[in-house]
Amino acid sequence: MQAFFILLGYFLAVAAAMAVVFLPDLRAALLSGARRELGRLQGWARTVEGRGECLRSQAGAVADLWQVGARYLHSHARETALAVTVLLVLPLLALLWRHWQAVDTFDHTDLRVRDERIATLLAGERLVPPAPLPPDVFTTREVEAARPLVRFASRDWALLDTEFSQRLLMVFRLMRERHGYDMVLIEGYRSPQRQAQLAAMGGHVTQAGAYRSYHQFGLAADCAFLRDGKVVISEKDGWAMRGYELYGEVSAQLGLTWGGGWKRLKDLGHVELRRPGVIKRQNEEPPPEAAYAS
Repeated sequence: MQAFFILLGYFLAVAAAMAVVFLPDLRAALLSGARRELGRLQGWARTVEGRGECLRSQAGAVADLWQVGARYLHSHARETALAVTVLLVLPLLALLWRHWQAVDTFDHTDLRVRDERIATLLAGERLVPPAPLPPDVFTTREVEAARPLVRFASRDWALLDTEFSQRLLMVFRLMRERHGYDMVLIEGYRSPQRQAQLAAMGGHVTQAGAYRSYHQFGLAADCAFLRDGKVVISEKDGWAMRGYELYGEVSAQLGLTWGGGWKRLKDLGHVELRRPGVIKRQNEEPPPEAAYAS
C-alpha cells in the first residue's frame, strides 16, 4: 500500500511538472491566473466588505483557467496522449524492473565453457575435492562477520551437483595454477530451512527465500581464499579483492555466474550454475540429497 501511494504521488508530481514545462499556453494561463488571484487576495485582505465578491471572482477565475486548460488539451490531443503514456509507462516499468531485480537469481544464462582449452581439461579428467579443513578455520571473527551462522554451513562436496562441483573445482585449480590463489569452500548445499533463516536476517544477508536460491539445488557455492592457513574473506584486504576479480573472470570462463557482478547485493564469494528450470520448482518438495551427487 505504501508503494502505491508513493507511485501515485510520483505520477501526480511528474504530470504537473511536465504540464508546466511542455504546455506554454497552460503555463502562461497559470501565471496569469496566479497574478490575478494574488491581486484579488490582496484586495480581500484590505477590505472585509468585499469578501463575497472576491470569492465569486476566484471561482470564476478557476473556471476560466479550467476552460483554458481543457481547450488546450483538446487542441493538442496527440501530445497530451503521448505525455500521459510516458507518465504511465515509466512508473510501471520501474515497478516491474524492481520486481525483476528483487533477487539476482533467475533461470537464464549461457552455461557453455567459453575457453576451449578449459573445456578440454574439464572433459579430460574428473577432479577430486580437496581434503576438508579443520572446523575452527571457518569460525574466526572475520569469517563469521561476513557469513552469518557459518558454523552451521555445509561444506560437503558430495551434496553439490556433479557438473557444478567439477566446474568449481576447475575454478579452484586455475586460480591456484594461474594466479597463485588457494581457494576454500565456505558453504555449498543449503537447506530451505537455513535459506529461510538467513533471509529472515535481512536483505544485507540474502534476498532469496527458500527455493529461490541455487544453493537449495546444489548449484551454488560461497568461497573464499586461504592464506597462511587462514581463511581470508574481507573486502578490505587488497590481495583478496584482486583475487575476487580474478575469481569472477575464471568463473565466467567456466559458464558460472559470479555474485560480484550483480547490480544490487554483490556477493563476491558466490558463484552458481544457472541451470534453466531449476528455480521454477520453488514450490515443490526438495529432491533427496543423493540426487545432488548424481
